Amino acid sequence: MSIFNSFSPTDYRYSVEDLKPYLSEESFVKYKLRVENALVQVLAKRELCPQEVANEIKLASKEVKAEDVYKEEIRIKHDIRALVNVIRNKVSDKAKPLVHMMATSYDIVDTANALRYRDAIQKVIMRDMVTLEKIWIDLARQEMDTIQIGRTHGQHAEPITFGFTIAQYVNRWGNRILKVKEASDNLVGKFSGAVGAYNASSLFFEDPEDFEGEILNSLNLKPAEISTQIVPPETLTDFLHSIISSFGVLANYARDMRNLQRSEIGEVGEPYEQEQVGSSTMPQKRNPINFENVESAWKKFMPQMVTVYLDQVSEHQRDLTNSLTQRYTPELLVIFDSAVRKMIAITKRIRVDTKNMERNFEMSKDMIIAEPLYILLAFYGHPKAHEYVRSLTEKSFQSGRPLYEVMMEDRNLQPYLKKFSSNQRDILTNPSIYVGVASKKTEKITALWENRISNANLI
Repeated sequence: MSIFNSFSPTDYRYSVEDLKPYLSEESFVKYKLRVENALVQVLAKRELCPQEVANEIKLASKEVKAEDVYKEEIRIKHDIRALVNVIRNKVSDKAKPLVHMMATSYDIVDTANALRYRDAIQKVIMRDMVTLEKIWIDLARQEMDTIQIGRTHGQHAEPITFGFTIAQYVNRWGNRILKVKEASDNLVGKFSGAVGAYNASSLFFEDPEDFEGEILNSLNLKPAEISTQIVPPETLTDFLHSIISSFGVLANYARDMRNLQRSEIGEVGEPYEQEQVGSSTMPQKRNPINFENVESAWKKFMPQMVTVYLDQVSEHQRDLTNSLTQRYTPELLVIFDSAVRKMIAITKRIRVDTKNMERNFEMSKDMIIAEPLYILLAFYGHPKAHEYVRSLTEKSFQSGRPLYEVMMEDRNLQPYLKKFSSNQRDILTNPSIYVGVASKKTEKITALWENRISNANLI
């Protein structure tokens, strides 16, 4: 079937090929088969099943396709029993009874999901997250001393550097990387039966928890400390929160860069292909489509977190109200990684217009001195420093004269101004040096996260 016959644009616009071995429906079947095979291998090890039977089931499982399972599900209306039936149809009569022995559906489903989500993170998504972090580190260092006007409430505030702007994202993203790693490592499986009390496995083992642990250990997964028919939902909730909160950092970066790309600001620009078209009617347009696309993706999938929280509630030992909703988890992971990759591609080639940054700084250069002026006046004893400087700014606005000039002509300020040190006076005449420790902080943050990422054994 052509992908253009699919319903979801994830399939034909935002797909990540590298994630198909973990998050596609075909791969989900493969992961469930891994759990089924781990079960029979442990049964063989414990001599409840001949090894040749376990091997026969393993060999037959390699021939199982998602299409076969779905055809059987249409007939019997149960997904896991359909999987079991397809396996059973490929093995001898001797092996048939041992397929899915003692298992309930969500021993298989929850364990398979934990495995594939963890693998998707460790083998694909984490690598992409780390790559973006390194690109931001490099960009922050490159622009460590590039003057930029800071903005609060959309208005010019105090000067910073563009490297300092990017260092904020280095720090926020670095923390999300560690949180995603921790949350994916905490995903758990189960093999405790239909209500979580090990009813079925206790028919055969004095210590069914040890049996569960052996199965999950063979899959390099930890068991939930206690479960119902499903694993406690909080580990998945925490995992998905780590993804969606990371998505929020991407959206914030995209929003900032898109605004800095506005025609009247022009401080950054997306890379633009030679034949790329910005508008169907305005040939001159160069729109920030990739930044807009990432924020749009976040808007679509961020509310999915509400559904995740709703899925924490399941009646008694299990109901089915989380079954459909959790089938959309792989799509969230794919879209998130697609957005990460888009930001990698754009940020690697982002255009930083230092001339426009300097131009925008010059627009507010004079008024920047209001803050240091008021603070220094207060320090040197002026009783109403803030209000007095505010009135000076009003005079400056009304007269169109520079604030520095208005200040120097004010006789009431002269006794205080004489107390200013030479460095303090320099700030009033050259406000471009009023950047605090923006450059040093950028250097500190980039070094901090470079070391943390290097030492965290993330990939």
